[in-house]
Amino acid sequence: QVQLVESGGGLVQPGGSLRLSCTASGIIFSIYRMGWYRRAPGKERELVADITSGGYSNCADSVKGRFTISRDNTKNTVYLQMNSLKPEDTAVYYCWTRDGGRSYWGQGTQVTVSS
Repeated sequence: QVQLVESGGGLVQPGGSLRLSCTASGIIFSIYRMGWYRRAPGKERELVADITSGGYSNCADSVKGRFTISRDNTKNTVYLQMNSLKPEDTAVYYCWTRDGGRSYWGQGTQVTVSS
């Protein structure tokens, strides 16, 4: 079965950086689009960034220039490099992929940006 396991969240001060990782199993990783979503307290889940099997990426306007999504197909892992973090980036971040019509999600990792 498909499993997505995130790591790398934590507490960071405003202006700091974190790198999230998501390792996938149960899929032929290299052919799947991968993405990161987040859900902030009291808000809907939103797409942060995604990346195609060919490496083309897309980021939400709110994180452009600060966040970068990348993938390493040899490690079945997708990354989210987050720089210049702001308090409004505080959320649970989820790894995502889709197989046909079904979405798969990781368990989520908490990112808290606070001084």
